Amino acid sequence: MNENSEGARQYTEAEIKEESRKIRLLRRLVDFSLSLIAQSSISIEEAQRVVQAVRNQACILFPGKEATFELLYTPRFRRLIAEKFSLL
Repeated sequence: MNENSEGARQYTEAEIKEESRKIRLLRRLVDFSLSLIAQSSISIEEAQRVVQAVRNQACILFPGKEATFELLYTPRFRRLIAEKFSLL
């Protein structure tokens, strides 16, 4: 592990590329899932299962970052599900 004079970790180019790849993958998964929920005739239970599957995959890609998923993506899924199933 490389550290600079302030003690902050320096990431390798390979680590940065891998993190970027995982972020792109999660974004595509979220976008696809939002589209699936919005454009298909799935039930609310199926929609909730899709959200849980995306959350699980996010936890695999980014262990320990569950709170970040909840902050960034859960509100988007909640809004869409509330709108689609007239829960407002």
